[in-house]
Amino acid sequence: LMLDTVDLQWAIILQIFLFIWCSPVEHLTVRNLTFRGPLGELTEYEFLPVLSSLEQLISLGGSMKVLTLEHVRNKVFYFNQEILYRQFSEMNIASLTIYDAYMPHMLCPNRTSSFQYLNFSHNALTDELFQNCGTLTDLKLLILERNKFESLSKVSFMTSRMKLLKYLDMSNNLLSHDAADVQCRWAESLTELDLSSNQLTDSVFECLPVNIKKLNLQNNQITSVAKGMAELKSLEELNLASNRLADLPGCSGFMSLEFLNTEMNLILTPSADFFQSCPRVKELQARHNPFKCSCELQDFIRLARQSGGKLAGWPAAYVCEYPEDLRGTQLKDFHLTELACNTMLLLVTALLLTLVLVAVVAFLCIYLDVPWYVQMTWQWTQTKRRAWHNHPEEQETVLQFHAFISYSERDSLWVKNELIPNLEKGEGCVQLCQHERNFIPGKSIVENIINCIEKSYKSIFVLSPNFVQSEWCHYELYFAHHKLFSENSNSLILILLEPIPPHIVPARYHKLKALMAKRTYLEWPKERSKRALFWANLRAAISINLPISFEENEEQSD
Repeated sequence: LMLDTVDLQWAIILQIFLFIWCSPVEHLTVRNLTFRGPLGELTEYEFLPVLSSLEQLISLGGSMKVLTLEHVRNKVFYFNQEILYRQFSEMNIASLTIYDAYMPHMLCPNRTSSFQYLNFSHNALTDELFQNCGTLTDLKLLILERNKFESLSKVSFMTSRMKLLKYLDMSNNLLSHDAADVQCRWAESLTELDLSSNQLTDSVFECLPVNIKKLNLQNNQITSVAKGMAELKSLEELNLASNRLADLPGCSGFMSLEFLNTEMNLILTPSADFFQSCPRVKELQARHNPFKCSCELQDFIRLARQSGGKLAGWPAAYVCEYPEDLRGTQLKDFHLTELACNTMLLLVTALLLTLVLVAVVAFLCIYLDVPWYVQMTWQWTQTKRRAWHNHPEEQETVLQFHAFISYSERDSLWVKNELIPNLEKGEGCVQLCQHERNFIPGKSIVENIINCIEKSYKSIFVLSPNFVQSEWCHYELYFAHHKLFSENSNSLILILLEPIPPHIVPARYHKLKALMAKRTYLEWPKERSKRALFWANLRAAISINLPISFEENEEQSD
């Protein structure tokens, strides 16, 4: 029988209940029930016998098995409410539901109750409910959702004498647990517990039924499940969704765990060893977490691919939240190389590459004689700097010689007997700069070489096997080559006095090799008949008019 929207005086409602209780009705549901006063046509003396008769019928029982009262409103304020609570608590029925009645309390039955199902959801019940109550020994399901319970330890003591209790719903209350509270004491028969939408923290795992199989801790303030904190060996299903977890919990205390829900937490990089520590898990729900796609996530992604469907919602519901440029990318599409994620491998690779680079640079430096060229560049720079500081007004270089001669001392006889006489005498005499007569005493050899090269229009190099063995000849070639590129001039003249076998040319003479390969050189002929042409070609290569002031000074000195 279902009655909807019952708005009557209290005495009349009692008469209706008395009539129904005497009928064959087994399931009675009354929705939107409103109690009103006054007592109406019944006097107070007539009302009490009705209440007494109802109490006797309720206690004796009848056909009634299930009573459900939903959305109850009481507008009678002058009667003793304990009388009403006593009527409900002493009912000899199997199931009682009082839903949304603003009920602040319920009495413990005076004798062993037949209740197997109690639902007092959406009321104002507090921690004092059923404390030290030992008469609800047949109760199997107890639903206390949306009330005002605050202490989890008191809730545990409430159930401690309910020997057959299997299911308890304490969701949407104000429950919390302090580690300093007294030790919890739950009904040993309790296997399913709903503590969702409360104010529980990590300490809740110190106050849980030891034989629990299904535990709902959704929407609390749990940040972690400390190893060794809870020993729930029978736990098969654990719901930790909508908490503040930073990582997946291990299964050290949940050896029978088969289903785990960690959706909507704060998990950035789940532990890769979860599936190893939880071998019996059949399904893991970890959707809608702010995953950080980094190297730490690679192992978890690899295990997720190999989990064989254990990860619910994979891959569509698992996307990167961080970093910004990867937001929205599915985890299955995120890849990093082994080198990028293995710090040791990266260090070893970097070290090996550095060693190889150092070895290559060192080899090139030795092969190309880089230190020697650095030294020469430094000396040239220092010489130019000293010249600038000593004679800044003379920085505009004035050509004083047609050519500077660079040769080995072992070839000096040919230079003095053949080269100088043929160029400095006769028509169109050439002014030559020779180190023996034109180097200024007191200056360094390098400085003299640089000055002579800069004051000469051309630089003549007498090439022979002796030349490549001379260190000073190499200096002179280097500085002359530097002038060639710095002034973009065609100032080098190469004379091959004797053939130079390639194997005797040192590695650092690569500039000489390059010059001989790219530039035309004059070869000293052995036949006398060809020497006139040689001198003519050499004079033509040197041909230039020196500044008039310098030539006049030379004529006056002569």
